[in-house]
Amino acid sequence: MSKSLITNLLAATLVIVGYLADQMMLFTIGLFALSGAITNWLAIHMLFEKVPGLYGSGVVPNRFEEFKAGIKHLMMEQFFTQENIDRFLNVADSKAIDLAPVIDKVDLAPSFDALVNTVEQSSLGGMLAMFGGTEALTPLKDPFIEKMKQQLVELSESDDFKQILINELEQPDVIADIRAKVDNIVEQRLEELTPQLVKQIVQDMIKKHLGWLVIWGGVFGGLIGAIAAILK
Repeated sequence: MSKSLITNLLAATLVIVGYLADQMMLFTIGLFALSGAITNWLAIHMLFEKVPGLYGSGVVPNRFEEFKAGIKHLMMEQFFTQENIDRFLNVADSKAIDLAPVIDKVDLAPSFDALVNTVEQSSLGGMLAMFGGTEALTPLKDPFIEKMKQQLVELSESDDFKQILINELEQPDVIADIRAKVDNIVEQRLEELTPQLVKQIVQDMIKKHLGWLVIWGGVFGGLIGAIAAILK
């Protein structure tokens, strides 16, 4: 059972018992507690659901576009600022930049083919034809690709190369381009949101904690009821 339901049931029980037992103090405490709990429960319900006749209810779905705009503003103005991107790119430890996995996936076969074509069209082409033409170089393809990848990895791991890469990434136009792309990604993701999904997200995040509002509404309502009964 939820906190809200338990609080309302306890308050209602006090009202019934106080009325049947003709205990005005108990009845008043229960009545005020029930009104406080129900009022807070209704307020929480009105955050997420439209209640006919109650102006302002359904705040979360009704403010759907503002909610999306707020998320975008938070992402772009708090997280993906130019300073934060610059700080991220300004890697203190150059070893953090590892291009080996990228190089390993690069297809270097076209590079070998271009090399063979260059040799064929050069002054060595005639000599190459005497030894079987370009087919004679085919067995060298895999060793060439392997050696090229090894050399590229070694180059990418050099401090000079990494410093050049970092310097280029820190250029203002590069950072502006990154922000533009992030902005576009955030915009596309937000377009996928629906009012129902937004309501569900907010509900899941805070509704279980809002149950305490109902409990405290019942407690303070009961205290006010006790004071009212004593002052009668």
